[in-house]
Amino acid sequence: MKIGFALPQFHKQAFGISRIAQFAREVEQAGAASLWVGDRNLAAVSPKIGYGGQGDTIPAELNPAADPFVLLGAAASVTERVQLGMHVLIAPLYPPVQLARSLTTLDLVSEGRLLPGFGIGWSPEEYEAAGLDFHRRGARMEELLDVLDTIWTADPAEYKGTQLTVPLHHAPLKPHQSPRPPIYLGAMSERALRRVALRGDGWLPLCVVPSYVDIDGLVAQRALIDSLAQEAGRDPAGIDAVLRVNIDSGTPTSVVVDTVKSVHERTGIDHFMIDSLYTADTVEDSIELAAEILALANEG
Repeated sequence: MKIGFALPQFHKQAFGISRIAQFAREVEQAGAASLWVGDRNLAAVSPKIGYGGQGDTIPAELNPAADPFVLLGAAASVTERVQLGMHVLIAPLYPPVQLARSLTTLDLVSEGRLLPGFGIGWSPEEYEAAGLDFHRRGARMEELLDVLDTIWTADPAEYKGTQLTVPLHHAPLKPHQSPRPPIYLGAMSERALRRVALRGDGWLPLCVVPSYVDIDGLVAQRALIDSLAQEAGRDPAGIDAVLRVNIDSGTPTSVVVDTVKSVHERTGIDHFMIDSLYTADTVEDSIELAAEILALANEG
């Protein structure tokens, strides 16, 4: 199994990000396989839609949010081995040329360790703040994937669609990974799982330990991805998966590790991203928790 960890980014940890380099170095040295960021452009005071598309509230822990691109760049500069992922970036919020440039730069700085993961988000206010139509976010994502493919594989490059247009321009700077970094997609709904099956190099599911661990659901979702991929002429074995593991406050480390092992045995998922957002107040706490999890996972 490969176990990675979220970089300190949200809640109280966001106020300690001057120590991001320390976190990245020490967690890599402890044996982590990857380091990750999420994305929250803003948390509305009176949200129309609540966290994860449910209810009408957003956890206060998401109010302070550090920039994902800056954090990954900082982590890339002080590490040598770990993959650097996004679980997930709300990709349709970003102008396509600027997004391609940022991702290309991160992949070059890290010498090919970037693992971009995209989602369409659930917050209307985030789209309003970007001047975009929330209800067209799925269509915008589809064209965004095409734009990235074009910019990363052509020079000069241009794109003309119904949602996005990029004029013909010079595009000589390409990512380190050829022909492009693998793109992972967050998905739970059938429509989003179909996008994974048809367009994704990987799938980004999630669970919350111990309050929401639906292993049967993960198995069923993976089966749907595989079936849809086969129908489209794709090899399902070529679609990877990284499971995000959020930890409820007060959860013993042993429960986290036991859950990860159970999920691995039942689903075959072998890469996990663990987020201490709700359990660690400081960067130092997050480093200690990561070391404990890695040590316990490697026992036996």
